[in-house]
Amino acid sequence: MKKLEEKILAEGKAVNENILKVDSFVNHQVDPVLMQEIGMEFARHFEGQGITKVVTIESSGIAPALMTAAALHVPMIILKKQPSKILNQNLYQTVVTSYTKGTSYELTMSQDYMSENDHVLIIDDFLSNGEAATGAIRLLRKAHATIAGVGVLIEKTFQTGREKLEEQGVPVYALARVSKLAKDVIEFVPENE
Repeated sequence: MKKLEEKILAEGKAVNENILKVDSFVNHQVDPVLMQEIGMEFARHFEGQGITKVVTIESSGIAPALMTAAALHVPMIILKKQPSKILNQNLYQTVVTSYTKGTSYELTMSQDYMSENDHVLIIDDFLSNGEAATGAIRLLRKAHATIAGVGVLIEKTFQTGREKLEEQGVPVYALARVSKLAKDVIEFVPENE
């Protein structure tokens, strides 16, 4: 998505070969117009696939997932990273290790909002090594839901996430595919590749 790539180049900050900060428009301050366009693009790409729900992991994926769910006219489910004092029964849970933070957390979803009748689209901000998306897939499979695919705003193509997800039979659609990061350097895979 050309507009997202332009925004990344204009406002993103490449900290090093692994970290790209997009907090000025994705995950601290949010550009709602861009998020709406992103949601429409994901909806266009996955149109006609019978998606019944959009799922994301709190918190950076919420804005694009909500806009995607709105464009598809389906509910959005937020997978929780923090244990809840009130959401503590009838749960699906799995442990996920965060590549960025180097920590593990328990990913949680209420059994009340997912079933074997659901065909789900997972939306996230980044795809690096695929651990977060794989955790989401594990939860959805515990509910016997099917997965339509994973939509990500930014894929780091030099890491193994896409390969890991496709090996599980889950298609990946990335709006911006970063081929190289270094301090103050951001390069993209050409759109036709």
